[in-house]
Amino acid sequence: MTFTTRPELKGSFGMCASTHWIASAVGMKLLEAGGTATDAAVGMAFVLNVVEPHLNGPLGDMPAMVWPADADAPVVYCGQGPAPAGATIAHYRAEGIEVIPGSGLLATVIPGAFDALMLMLRDHGRLSLREVMEPAIYYADHGHPMLPRVAAEIENLSEVFRQEWPTSAPVWLPGGQAPVANELFRNPDLAAYWKRLVVEAEATKGREAQIEAARRAFYEGFVAEAIDDYMRDACVIDATGERRKGVLNGQDMAGWRATTEAPIYADTHGSRVWKCGAWNQGPALLQALRILEHDPLGDLDPRGDEFVHLAVEALKLAFADREAYYGDPDFSDIPMDTLLSPDYARARRAQIGEDASLEQRPGSITGFEHQVAAFLERAARPLVKDTGIGSGEPTMAHLTNQDRDTVHIDVIDQWGNAVSATPSGGWLKSNPVIPGLGVPLNSRAQMFWLDEGLPTSLAPGRRPRTTLSPSMARMADGTRLAFGTPGGDQQDQWQLTFLLRHIHHGLNLQEAIDAPLFHTAHLQASFFPRGTRPGHLMIEPAIGQEAIAKLAARGHRVEVTEPWAAGRLSAASRRPDGMLKAAATPRLMQAYAVGR
Repeated sequence: MTFTTRPELKGSFGMCASTHWIASAVGMKLLEAGGTATDAAVGMAFVLNVVEPHLNGPLGDMPAMVWPADADAPVVYCGQGPAPAGATIAHYRAEGIEVIPGSGLLATVIPGAFDALMLMLRDHGRLSLREVMEPAIYYADHGHPMLPRVAAEIENLSEVFRQEWPTSAPVWLPGGQAPVANELFRNPDLAAYWKRLVVEAEATKGREAQIEAARRAFYEGFVAEAIDDYMRDACVIDATGERRKGVLNGQDMAGWRATTEAPIYADTHGSRVWKCGAWNQGPALLQALRILEHDPLGDLDPRGDEFVHLAVEALKLAFADREAYYGDPDFSDIPMDTLLSPDYARARRAQIGEDASLEQRPGSITGFEHQVAAFLERAARPLVKDTGIGSGEPTMAHLTNQDRDTVHIDVIDQWGNAVSATPSGGWLKSNPVIPGLGVPLNSRAQMFWLDEGLPTSLAPGRRPRTTLSPSMARMADGTRLAFGTPGGDQQDQWQLTFLLRHIHHGLNLQEAIDAPLFHTAHLQASFFPRGTRPGHLMIEPAIGQEAIAKLAARGHRVEVTEPWAAGRLSAASRRPDGMLKAAATPRLMQAYAVGR
């Protein structure tokens, strides 16, 4: 019998799951008010900006998938802002860097999350802008209980704020002191910013017109003006320990808006799984599913060494292809049809042996040899200097400081509309706070390379190849499933494990989430300083000592975590008969699913 920490929730009215209990409760409030899954998800995203400021912010990024009840497939909302017009390789090289820092003003792209949320709300919501933003404004204004890990994060960065990022100090160090864990914390500047946004929008009549007015206020009005004013003179320390100016300006913001596009998909064992395109790491999950398509996974112990070995080795191959081939398809030819083809998957499966692989092994596709060579050369480089000042994404890959991550949202409403969204960026250690807004800019440009001629080369207008990776699936019985997790490079690794156990072993949503997780850092990291750890395998101790020993015997360089230390998965589903289900991870004791 399989035991779980919590029950898999069941109902027929609505389900909301996220990485913070307050956000999930707010989502349910909005469903109760007659809102759709999109209304709930948008309100939840704004609340997560407030209650998990170390993980995401209003000036960050967000890919999302929206699946209308009457549609056969979801739609991707791309809130991944591109590089500014001044973000050229020549300019960045002239700044004396070889790798884009993980924090600081050169790491900033155009903020994209807000416009994607507004576009979703306009297209698929029912509630007004004020109704979906009021809960977040309330918590910014009246306070929310400060998570202990956020208080610790701010304390660790307090001297950086005081000495190097002085605009951050009044927000994160009110009264000159770091906030106290579990005490109420307020962000009055953020509350005032959002109140002004709503008031300006309401000067226009009509729900859709107000949403459009809010978009203009953000990208052409007072929000863009505040960012432009700050960026003109700011010169701040970044993850290399040097002070630099950025290139983002108000003109960049005025010229960009979020877009929609069709997702890509792969079929496996009667189920269809959808992911965002190659500007996102999501296709790596689809590649891994294709590679393992003909393995008898259902006959394997889902906690056994053979299951773990096959999943990890498939992921190593898929993520090597991510580095060699993925990038913004608006700028580069991405051979996705080949990467997801049966013949290619069979050839890649043949490369998995009985022992752990220790090399980077991208697949061979004619015409793309220079990209493979460039990746292998990069992977062999020594790491660049990393001061630790705001570097990287706050992801659980860094288990020496496992209090950091991103956020995720899954919602399904009574009509069958579904949303899966992964807001991130603009976290408190990414950049200084923009005066008057109470929040910092993002640092997603660190995904780019400063080498010419690659799909991931820095270029104005190009989207960085983000790790943010929401998911949706239609199961063999017609059940619609929305799922995902924070975690940087680990997102699609943990999602693969969840999905395989759900499909092949019949584990319910909570069982599949609670089962021991694992991931590898063998791949080239997406975050500064962009290193690799050949053969690495991180795994939770609940997998069992026997499996751990057998994996080590296969040559995996096993690192055993503390208990319940990996992954923050959540999921929500709807059966064809209207039965709704949801689940969320107990890890970090924050995420909750609510529903009825």
